[in-house]
Amino acid sequence: MENNLTKTRVQLDRNAWVQAATEVLAEEGISGLRVEVLAKRLKVTKGSFYWHFQDRRDLLIAVLQVWKEGRIRDIVKQTRAEPGRELQQIYHVIDVYSTSRSRRGAMIELAVRDWARRDSDAAAIVAEVDDWRLRCARELFLACGVPMEEASSRCMLLYAYVFGISLMIYDKFDSDVARVKRDIADLIAQSASMKVTS
Repeated sequence: MENNLTKTRVQLDRNAWVQAATEVLAEEGISGLRVEVLAKRLKVTKGSFYWHFQDRRDLLIAVLQVWKEGRIRDIVKQTRAEPGRELQQIYHVIDVYSTSRSRRGAMIELAVRDWARRDSDAAAIVAEVDDWRLRCARELFLACGVPMEEASSRCMLLYAYVFGISLMIYDKFDSDVARVKRDIADLIAQSASMKVTS
């Protein structure tokens, strides 16, 4: 009988708890993120949780840290461009972030931002990620010859657009949504002060 218990016991690491917590955060928001809920979802006792974390706050900080590292890694990857291809990369960033590619990712982003409205640690992490977003996008515009002030405005516009469109239901607004998106991308990406690139 002891062998059967040993075989069915689940071994979790800290990362498994963080992943499960992130799923609950996306589905239920920060208020639904409780140790009891996670333990039940993972089919383990709360004792397993306390093996890896001091308390709920320790878990929450770990969730924020993992989210931040993943976002920054993605931002750097998406905004990296070969010399001379910065304008194409701006269009790529607009396309990637304004396309509904990951419903789960959008749900996590919204949940973290909602959490940040009420929690200073979450707000600090979101501010850090947004700073990376804006700075990396601005570097692309600067590399295209856009002056600093305009580059700052254009990168802010870029992210205002991609976040705003993710919250909207706009399919009935225009019969050619693809054209509207292309026009918006041109408005964001093109500038009279840009260098001509081929």
